[in-house]
Amino acid sequence: MFDLHNLGWHSFQQLCLSVAREVLGQTVESFLDVNDGGRDGAFAGHWRPTNSVSLSGQFVIQCKFTNRRDYSLKPSDVEDEIDKVDRLVKGGLCDVYLLLTNAGISGRSAEAIRDRLLAAGTKEVVLLGSSWIEQQIRDNKRLRMLVPRVYGLGDLTQILDERSYSQARAILESMREDLAKVVVTDSYRRSAHALDEHGYVLLIGEPAAGKTTIASMLAMTAADQWRASVMKLDSPAAVVARWNPDEPSQFFWVDDAFGVTQYENGLVSGWNHVIPDVKTMLRRGAKIVMTSRDYIYNRARQDLKEGAFPLFNEAMVVIDVHGLTEDERRQILYNHLKLGTQSQDFRSSIKPYLEEVAAHERFIPEIARRLADPFFTKALRLNAIELEHFVEKREQFLVGVLRELDRHSRAALALIYMRNDRLASPISLAKSEEDALQRLNSDLGSCIEALQALKGSLVIQSRVDDEYEWKFKHPTIADAFALILRDSPELLEIYVRGSSVNKLLTQVTCGDVGIENAVVLPRSLFTLVVDRLDEYAKSSRYKTAWMASWDATRSIHHFLSRRCCKEMLQQYISKNPKILEQVSSPGLYLDSVSETSLAVRFHELGLLPDECRERFVEKVGKYAVEGEDVGALTNKRIQTIFTEAELQTLVDEVRRKLLPRLNEVRHFVEDDFRPGNESAEEHMSRYVELLDELESRYGDDPVVKEQVEAERTAAGSWISNNSDSDETREDRVLGQISDDSVVPAGRSIFDDVDQ
Repeated sequence: MFDLHNLGWHSFQQLCLSVAREVLGQTVESFLDVNDGGRDGAFAGHWRPTNSVSLSGQFVIQCKFTNRRDYSLKPSDVEDEIDKVDRLVKGGLCDVYLLLTNAGISGRSAEAIRDRLLAAGTKEVVLLGSSWIEQQIRDNKRLRMLVPRVYGLGDLTQILDERSYSQARAILESMREDLAKVVVTDSYRRSAHALDEHGYVLLIGEPAAGKTTIASMLAMTAADQWRASVMKLDSPAAVVARWNPDEPSQFFWVDDAFGVTQYENGLVSGWNHVIPDVKTMLRRGAKIVMTSRDYIYNRARQDLKEGAFPLFNEAMVVIDVHGLTEDERRQILYNHLKLGTQSQDFRSSIKPYLEEVAAHERFIPEIARRLADPFFTKALRLNAIELEHFVEKREQFLVGVLRELDRHSRAALALIYMRNDRLASPISLAKSEEDALQRLNSDLGSCIEALQALKGSLVIQSRVDDEYEWKFKHPTIADAFALILRDSPELLEIYVRGSSVNKLLTQVTCGDVGIENAVVLPRSLFTLVVDRLDEYAKSSRYKTAWMASWDATRSIHHFLSRRCCKEMLQQYISKNPKILEQVSSPGLYLDSVSETSLAVRFHELGLLPDECRERFVEKVGKYAVEGEDVGALTNKRIQTIFTEAELQTLVDEVRRKLLPRLNEVRHFVEDDFRPGNESAEEHMSRYVELLDELESRYGDDPVVKEQVEAERTAAGSWISNNSDSDETREDRVLGQISDDSVVPAGRSIFDDVDQ
């Protein structure tokens, strides 16, 4: 059973045309809503609905929609079509009259309707009601892909096989409400094409622009079309850990891949680290969808190894979801209001203004969601000026809503924010969090009651790996809460004292260093932050002691190098002088180790003593001369620590000492290969990058160029000899998704929004 009565007249017409094209063929023609002359669609040709029945000639397709559940079509419902049919027959345009409706059709009504239409001159009449349409939806996977709203209008257990539903149950159940409101946009079609062509797509856009909605549509379609096991994960390490090489139909969905509300360097470093694994996964048939806010992605691009991951080709796989057509905007607004929780009176009152709301330049899907929820419109006066303000000042409006909450609701949101949008349920608080609640004049019991009251409007309770957690309904709520924090020094101190350090490291900056949406801490809190950092000896992300300690140190380094002003760094160095020794001796993989970026930052601000600078130069120079890591030759930021003379000396030494022993370096790389851990191509990639850099720097010398080419050929041969010939799998594609939209001409799409 599908709730087709919730579609609305416009979407039902689109569904009918999609059904007709799947049944009759792509030559089905659609007509504008008002100027259709009695036809929603037309078709010329042959159709065999059953083995014993064959129809041919000029087909007229007409759609009859009702917004009443379990309604049965009556002869009087088609009375206004009789004169139109008579004109179409006389014009030679109607041999077969095909009526599709979401209403039921009884035998008696069918007979009466058929007789009236035949009397008007048509040769054949085919009446297809809700049961027939629902059967087409159940039987036709491609049809469901073309009209993904049906995933949210029916029982998913009727659509998916038991295995696919079982594997993706937690994700699909949480998506069902939103899927009922989705609109097939051009961004969705381009995303599906990129997924077909490359197995990977990155969706970028401003906050609340619909990135997650498109990802959910792709996930649902993958589970349906390919019986894919859908996994929604939050980190690059989790993607690799959950990949099964023997299961080619895995679909990985990573929301906010480079940070939720602000750029997180650790996530980008993680992606750079697993790029070889990701390439192997894609080659073996996995599909990956990632989303990111546009300003976060623009920052992440500076640190992503696009050269090592050719699929970061923006023209092919990066889809900007900003551009919505006028019809897409209207349909999004209609769907949310029609299926939202507003009263009929509200929908009737707002109806005259909906065209203007959808046409506003700042309209995004999140505006439609808020208008459909009484929680956000309690104080909204329905007139043109107030509604324009609601759309234009959407960020300030949400801040105002949060400020008006009672203290227990604000404390509940603070708990989610302090846990970085992942508050495990049942809730268990750390001592610092209990203290924070007390200072907010609340307690755990009151917060739990508040969370239940806010559920569905500002927060959701989702299930991840059979465990429940409280999250913000949308990341924009975290943005608004951060704005409130910035305006309250008292709240800021509570937040710094109550949050875990690993959460602080990704949410705050000490001083304004230009990270968008970060919580900027004032100078008065720097000493407290230094004390909190000193408490952070082990990360909670790893169980083994050495990994936990390594990750904590790495996280602190990233925080200091990217999120702290000079005064904060001076305070930290004063209390932790050994940090200067650490950054003076970075490890291999200079582009990735945290000591490198921190040394550069210290040097930029004049905080790196000269003896430490010289040790750093000596260390990274030795790496280059030995052929272990030529970051000193390739990384412009590392080179800022060198004097001109030191850099020239390094260039000369590499030419004199490294080039003659390239063959030896390659053999060392080959001997270090461990099949199964990575592919031969990935293992040799750093050596190939070394050759590229040497050719770029010394390629004017024909002797060097010839030597490098010989080494590149030898490396290529080794890769071929050590590659798994069975690394690719059969392609799985969604196929072309046609645009079946019908542009309204005269009749407003909002005509029945209040029915």
